[in-house]
Amino acid sequence: MPAILRYLHAGKLKDVACKTVTTLGRDVHNDIPIDDLTVSRSHAMVRRIGHDDYYLIDSGSANGSFLNGSRIAMPSLLKNSDQIKIGGLEISFIQDQKSISGNDTQSMLETVISETPEINEITILVADIRGFTTLSERIDIRTLTKMMNAWFSQVSDIIVKNGGLVDKFIGDCVFARWQADAEDKQTIYRILNAAVSINKVTESISQDFPAVTEDIKIGVGINTGAASISAGQDNSAIGDAVNLAFRLESATKVIGKDLVMSECAYKYLPKKYWGTSELHIRVKGKRDPIRIVALDFSEVENIINDI
Repeated sequence: MPAILRYLHAGKLKDVACKTVTTLGRDVHNDIPIDDLTVSRSHAMVRRIGHDDYYLIDSGSANGSFLNGSRIAMPSLLKNSDQIKIGGLEISFIQDQKSISGNDTQSMLETVISETPEINEITILVADIRGFTTLSERIDIRTLTKMMNAWFSQVSDIIVKNGGLVDKFIGDCVFARWQADAEDKQTIYRILNAAVSINKVTESISQDFPAVTEDIKIGVGINTGAASISAGQDNSAIGDAVNLAFRLESATKVIGKDLVMSECAYKYLPKKYWGTSELHIRVKGKRDPIRIVALDFSEVENIINDI
């Protein structure tokens, strides 16, 4: 669904359509130039992820970007009627078709069709930064903002490059998905390649910021299963398959491995790669133990290189 940014300019309301990247700042070349000395030249952006999700991202500005009265440190998912404040400028985010098109008539049939969820077989990747709360307490918010925006931007590119879709960012975590096709054996390798690449980006990010005195690490959970798509306004995938992927990511901390895959996902790999890495674990919400493969990133790289 398209979105606009609405603000008061010269006494009149002005609408700016959100592009893939919509920039805001003091420089006149921004999509929304803001003549305010408290605003940085390249202050913030609204970035579209996937088809319908828009995130407000601060570019490490000195005075910050505010969403509904709170300063943001990480990309924040925008919802219809959210209020953005950059310097002294207040901006409304609008993602409501009626408000944008002026068309207040939508048939009952159209409503039913648009709200009917689509059930798909997907493979989910969840990557989470470990120890982020402790890290955020040790460095200043401006450095944290720059670091996390660099991480999210590069992670998004990696997922798209490997044929996936960023479903959403949740705090210090990325949730991505791929269509699961039993006939396409390469999908799981692309997902594993994305996981390895995200790890490398994470390692490089921690080295690029001197204020970060320790290596940043991630844990990854991967699961395949049926999920409901387009359920709700944010077009996110929901269901037991998604929940399990998040549980598997959490299990990496307990098991002491970098990546955990469910049997539904690793069954696409040749059996020689399962070996002694195959385990049974219990996860919250499941009555029976789950069969998994737990790997370090070095082991995942060996699998990819042996293809």
